[in-house]
Amino acid sequence: MKHFVGLDVSMKETAICVVDDAGQRIWEGSVLSTADAISAIVIAKAPDLVRAGMETGPQAVWLWHALRDRGIAVDCFHARRAAAALKLQANKTDRNDAFGLARLVHSGWYEPVAIKSFDRHRMRAVLTARERIVRMCTTMINQIRGLTKTFGLKLSAGKGQVFEQSVRHELPDDAVLRDLFESLLSVLSGLKDQRRAFDRQLASFAREDEACQIVSSAPGVGSLTAIAFVTAVDEPASFRSACDVGAYLGLTPKGYQSGEVDIGGRISKAGDRLTRKLQFEAATVILYRASPSIALKQ
Repeated sequence: MKHFVGLDVSMKETAICVVDDAGQRIWEGSVLSTADAISAIVIAKAPDLVRAGMETGPQAVWLWHALRDRGIAVDCFHARRAAAALKLQANKTDRNDAFGLARLVHSGWYEPVAIKSFDRHRMRAVLTARERIVRMCTTMINQIRGLTKTFGLKLSAGKGQVFEQSVRHELPDDAVLRDLFESLLSVLSGLKDQRRAFDRQLASFAREDEACQIVSSAPGVGSLTAIAFVTAVDEPASFRSACDVGAYLGLTPKGYQSGEVDIGGRISKAGDRLTRKLQFEAATVILYRASPSIALKQ
């Protein structure tokens, strides 16, 4: 008898449902959301396991890798697509969701989501943290500029050290305001130091990774763009052709076709926003700054 398993994962507990090759429920229950507990119950209750399935979510990456390491054949499917099937049930409970996921695995009417390797996730985490720091720096600069306007201080145009020198030059004699702006500048300086530390770490990643070295050979592509692209694509073999990568990153136009109507819209903006932004910046460098002899520019 073939067995199919649905896993409805939450932070504390995971609801598990096992169905047979006829799609009938033969066991269900809950265990702690640990790889050992889940794999143990799956091995015990589904000895003839064909496939297990779970939705994408915050715990999907580590649990998918952990279950695979323990010999559990598990697929991960997009949460929104799974929700379209699960909403047909009258009552939404963890038990019913696990049963619905098991039936979905049994039917085979799903496309598994590719889970990236932990190495790629580590690189991506540093890149994402660096992007957050940049946003925080921008927010802090705007906050300082807004406060200076409140008290009639006029800052000259500029950024970096020029901005900080301009703020200190315009500080009034009021001790409270001086302490306030010095504290904000100190926070801004700390954020910039952390951003530079992330830049050095990302540059080291790009130098040591072979795929990043290949991508960086293109004009206008630095370590940030290379890491963003490599971590977004991960396994090139998962794409049927290079043209699919553009659609995966949301760089191809959306289409609407019905009968004689065929409308091409703007780019879909699907996929990773940061990678798409960096790719656009690299394309701008090629178009406006690179040598005219480059074939890609022509």
